[in-house]
Formats: sequence, C-alpha cells, structure tokens
Amino acid sequence: MRVAVVGHVEWVEFLPVDHVPLAGEIVHVEGSWAEPAGGGAGTAVQLARLAGGSSFFTAVGEDALGERSLGRLAELGVAVHAARRDAPTRRAFTFLDRNAERTITTLGDRLEPHGADHLPWAALAETDAVYFSAGDADAARYARAARVLVGTPRGAKALFDVPLDALVYSAKDADERAAAEAMAPRPSLLVATEGAAGGSWRSSRGVSGRWKPASPPGPVVDQYGAGDCFAAGLTFGLGSGLGTADAIELAARCGAWCTSGRGPYEGQLRTP
Repeated sequence: MRVAVVGHVEWVEFLPVDHVPLAGEIVHVEGSWAEPAGGGAGTAVQLARLAGGSSFFTAVGEDALGERSLGRLAELGVAVHAARRDAPTRRAFTFLDRNAERTITTLGDRLEPHGADHLPWAALAETDAVYFSAGDADAARYARAARVLVGTPRGAKALFDVPLDALVYSAKDADERAAAEAMAPRPSLLVATEGAAGGSWRSSRGVSGRWKPASPPGPVVDQYGAGDCFAAGLTFGLGSGLGTADAIELAARCGAWCTSGRGPYEGQLRTP
C-alpha cells in the first residue's frame, strides 16, 4: 500500500487538567508534553502505522517548531515533503480534562501546501490512496491523481470540482455538515461520524447505512485525534480495496484505539 496525506501540521502542547478553566480561574497542569499534530499530521502517522509508511505533503514555517515537527514526524514513520513559509508554524494548546475530552485553542494561520510548491507531486499518481485535509486547488488536483482520494470539509474550498471517492465529516459540526452537502461534484461516498453513537454513510448511488461504534482496547484516556485516525482507517480501507462496510469498520477501530492512549499517537492501531 502506498498512502499519502496532503494537509497541515501544527505544533500542539497537551495540557492535562481536571477541568477546562473557567473565566478568571487558575488550574494546575501535570505532565504536559508536545507533538506535531493536527488533521494532516495525525492522519499521516496513523496511515504509516497501517501501511508501514506514508508520505505527507505539507508546509511549515522557517522556524524551530517547523524543524522539530519534521524531525518528530520522521521518527513516527512519515516521509515528509514540506514547503517552507515565511511565517510561523502554527501552534495549538489542547486541554485534556478528566472526562477525556479535548478543548483546543490554535495560534496563528494554518500553513497549507500549494501546487506551485516544489514538492514531488508526481508521486501521488502512483499512490493507492490519499487523504486531503488542506491545500490549494492545484494541490487538490495533484491529489486526485491517486487511485482513491478521501477528503474532509476542512479542505472543501480547494476540493470543489475535484471528484472525491469519499468525504468524511462530523455530523455534530454544523459547518462541516453544510460543507458536505454543498460539495460539487457529489462525492461517491459521504461518511458522517457521530462519536460514541457510531455514524452513517450514503453513496452517490442512493445506498445508505449506519455503523455502531467500535470498543477501544482499554479505558478511554484521551479523545484527541480520534477523528483523524478514523479518516486514516477509511482512506486505508478504501485504498486497499475493502467494501464500504469493511472500510468503515476499520476506520471505527482506528478511532476507538486512538482514545485508549495519551495524545494522538500512543494508542493508534498498528495493524489493519
């Protein structure tokens, strides 16, 4: 399996707390840590663990956090192709509370890859499956050269006029729902996640269905990155030739496994 992600990365500091602080409140953090994460990076690492490696087309700032992000992703099995921007690498702070919920604050603009960047775009034409989370319209057209292309409403503007094999989105997010319904041309498969309730899917042929959530292998520790892992599992499953139900079953397992570990990578599923 040759898999890739076209998308963004941000340097995320994870802050375990009893609860998210109220206005004016001071809370104590124990055992904080930081990782390159976000929708593109998290999906790229999960794909690498399913396929034995992945490629990641992205952009970072010409700064220390950009360098740290590239080095850490390489340690996690991702071959990163990064354009450099004269702007700071985006940062984020994520509170992880006692209920395993994550609350995220981002700092700075999301840096996205562009088709005009000198990256090995031609390699995507030899790729089995690509997940697109961010980039411009030219980057989206390069991604479409892959055999299977899965997208997210986060990249919807660039994906207009690009035929998608699947679009995965949160049914609980009004903006993502609206973007999914407005996509043109209509994706071959719309996959709407509903967290602990599982989710639903609809094909462009009028076939639809639901799935039940998978059970994590242990207690739920942290929900950060579960949606990104679900997207990676769906991309891998469709790219490997699985049918819709089996691809979604794999995706659900990836999302559930992620919640059993701390941060985006500790609990990720390592075999399909």
